[in-house]
Amino acid sequence: MRRAAWIVAALLAVAVPALAQGSDFDQRLRLFRDLRALNTELLSHDSATAVLQTICDRRAPGQKIVARKSSWAPEGGALDTARTDLGVGPEEPIRYRQVELTCGDEVLSSAENWYVPARLTSEMNRALDETRTPFGVVVGPLKFRRRTLASSFLFEPLPEDWEHHPRADFDAAASPPPHVLQHRAVLATPDGRPFSLVVETYTDRVLAN
Repeated sequence: MRRAAWIVAALLAVAVPALAQGSDFDQRLRLFRDLRALNTELLSHDSATAVLQTICDRRAPGQKIVARKSSWAPEGGALDTARTDLGVGPEEPIRYRQVELTCGDEVLSSAENWYVPARLTSEMNRALDETRTPFGVVVGPLKFRRRTLASSFLFEPLPEDWEHHPRADFDAAASPPPHVLQHRAVLATPDGRPFSLVVETYTDRVLAN
């Protein structure tokens, strides 16, 4: 997965050079490039928080990503699906954490996290309950590995075959929706033991200059 992600990044760098600002087509092409570059970065890193922190560092040096707790209800059946993805039985306790990951006042992503508290340390569980530290930062000492189950573009400023269309087909500016990309992934220890299922939905703010 990571090797393929880097190949995609290299091809985009060649196929989509730095764009002149001004036309609506160039705006769409820039959004197309930036969204796929972000997807590539997420696929090639174990920590999504680290990728968002890089974005935050560019915009607001010294600002840390913060996990602002939310309280929306998960979809029906989500817990059973999480148990299957994590390989745990019906009696194993699982906790659910909902947050918005922010850089200052900007919400970069919303995240749902089902995790097995028995597979974390007591200090990690306390931090997840009592602080606004992102999950990836809290469990960093586990040196976890990320396995992406699904990656979905929620916004398409250009179709996949855009280069085969007349440029005039894209003569109106694109308006990104509130959410532009979603990832579903399992986090596991280096020996392959899963401890967390995450669903991350990235907002249009990740595309801001």
